[in-house]
Amino acid sequence: MISAIVLIGGTYDQKLLKRCLDSVSWCDEVIKVETNSGSGSFAEWRNKGSKMAKGEWLLYVDTDEEITSDLQKEIEFTIYKDSIASRVQFTKSAYAIPRRNVFLGHEMRWGGWSPDYVLRLIKKDKLIEWQGNLHEQPKINGEVAHLNEPMIHVTHRNLSEMVEKTNDWSEIEAKLLYDSGHPKMVWWRFVSVAFREFWYRAVVKLGFLDGPVGIIEIIFQMFSRMITYTKLWEMQLKNKK
Repeated sequence: MISAIVLIGGTYDQKLLKRCLDSVSWCDEVIKVETNSGSGSFAEWRNKGSKMAKGEWLLYVDTDEEITSDLQKEIEFTIYKDSIASRVQFTKSAYAIPRRNVFLGHEMRWGGWSPDYVLRLIKKDKLIEWQGNLHEQPKINGEVAHLNEPMIHVTHRNLSEMVEKTNDWSEIEAKLLYDSGHPKMVWWRFVSVAFREFWYRAVVKLGFLDGPVGIIEIIFQMFSRMITYTKLWEMQLKNKK
């Protein structure tokens, strides 16, 4: 039995949500976890979904993600194969799924966007818990393997949405950096942050090969990192003794 766990936020797009829910309609049950009611983190919401689920396997999907028919077939075959193998030998506890990231209507293949594996298919009795406030990860008891077929992830559909998300997430990232005791921000640290992001996206991961959208993404990732560290700088100034 497979339980699909879908996180639903307050500003989700109705069309994306329908595509997401339609893509997991083949699962034995679909659990919707509202993420806009009260405080909480992605890890808490994913843990809440696992407690509600009745299935042996948990498939985590967000509203801006979609399970393709080919991925569905691979998941069903993998679980069927696992059920047979479990009678005679050790089996996998979870599977990481690659994502096809669509950015401003363009599928990203460079800049660190591909392959983008996310750990989303998990055997319920092997899931210890999800951990982390922002970039949450599941703690698994056992071995993790990888699937081949990707899910579709439609991220950043327009510039306004990009800036809005960056403003929200940078606040959380800055707070995490501050709480970890990050060294005092001085001018050369800002230069270092921007240069390292450019070097990784443009040089190491060849982001410019994605054309105009790739260039926009490189610049935006530099901007995003600068916003995070500027907010960190503000926190340090505010709490300076």
